[in-house]
Amino acid sequence: MKIMSFNILCGGKDLRAWPVRAAMVTDTIRKELPDSFGVQEAHYDWMQAISSALPEYSYVGVGRDDGDKEGEFSAVFYKKDAYDLLDSGTFWLSETPDKPGKGWDAACIRVCSWAKLKDKENGKVFVHFNTHLDHVGLVAMQKGAELVTKKAAEICPDAPAFFTGDFNVTPESAPYATVIANGFKDSRLLAPVTDNGPTFHADVFEEGTRKEHHCIIDYCFVKGDIEVKSYKVIRDLYEGNLYPSDHYPVVAEIAF
Repeated sequence: MKIMSFNILCGGKDLRAWPVRAAMVTDTIRKELPDSFGVQEAHYDWMQAISSALPEYSYVGVGRDDGDKEGEFSAVFYKKDAYDLLDSGTFWLSETPDKPGKGWDAACIRVCSWAKLKDKENGKVFVHFNTHLDHVGLVAMQKGAELVTKKAAEICPDAPAFFTGDFNVTPESAPYATVIANGFKDSRLLAPVTDNGPTFHADVFEEGTRKEHHCIIDYCFVKGDIEVKSYKVIRDLYEGNLYPSDHYPVVAEIAF
């Protein structure tokens, strides 16, 4: 099976406005057809666009601002004909995870959504967590990583788990180390066929110029007795010079 993480960029302008890029984003997902995938920076209109273009998927998740439709979704999509949804939820990366609100020194409200899924053919169960850590607050980044891994231990103490997201930190960071210390492994490092290239490229069109910054901040972590067969970063261009987002999606092919 395949899992994917994709920060699809909430807005953008001109050639990078989200309605212009929507077909590129959904085409990128359709080419891979992951069993489950997590998105970041998806506002409600984005969620509707993805659902409309990819009707074979259902999703779990809510807007971070109000627990309904307002603000960014960190949703988990899954193939509805292949998997039964056993349980799901969303919690906020804050001191009060059961209700909307900023946590610690965060610049933004942040959430983690999760889905507990059962394979309809073989009965195997896994849990997919997906989040978007803060991009400013150093305490919030660290505490967010701690909270998600703590919740994962509570929600799925025995079942295999996937943890995808835009973590806004590189592999040398303390939040990354926290995820690893709490039982998750980076699929990029486990895969015999892999890609150590950047996942964030900041492809920004501004008055005709392109500014780029390259680093690894998007991940597909796995936990449990899971074999990672391959990991890749998707860098497809559209119309010659357009990327679907300022992040490249990452895909891990796994077996358990």
